[in-house]
Amino acid sequence: MEPMSHDLIFDQPDYIPSNDDDAVKTATYFATVARTGKVWTATAELPGGHTVRAQGASWADVRINLGQLIFDALQDKPEAIGVHVSPADPAANAALTAVIEARSARILAEQTERDVVRHAARLFRAQGWTTRDVGSVLRLSHQRISQILNEPSM
Repeated sequence: MEPMSHDLIFDQPDYIPSNDDDAVKTATYFATVARTGKVWTATAELPGGHTVRAQGASWADVRINLGQLIFDALQDKPEAIGVHVSPADPAANAALTAVIEARSARILAEQTERDVVRHAARLFRAQGWTTRDVGSVLRLSHQRISQILNEPSM
């Protein structure tokens, strides 16, 4: 088994939460999707008690088709719509939800690691440590430490 490279986390972009002031106002619609034979069918409830159903040969197709049908059915056209599709089957929905939650947790954990490593590198360097010593203690290359130290502080 190869040792884990702690450098790789710095090859990923930082997670920056969106500023809602700059966001395009979207209306989000929720739908359930089920597979019957070779066809996926999505069902969404719209305001006013309207129901929209779309079909597709794949999950991606049914999601695109549903989004278009929802947009076409709306009287007041928003700038953008969001369509959140989830499996109609409770076990499949729970499995997908668990995957999404785990991925979100990983993104936040990786950002936390980047933030605390940056802080530690700056602190150690301010105390007079060499970039090689900082890299050694944080298990990063001295080149990566130099790169971190040259990043603008947030």
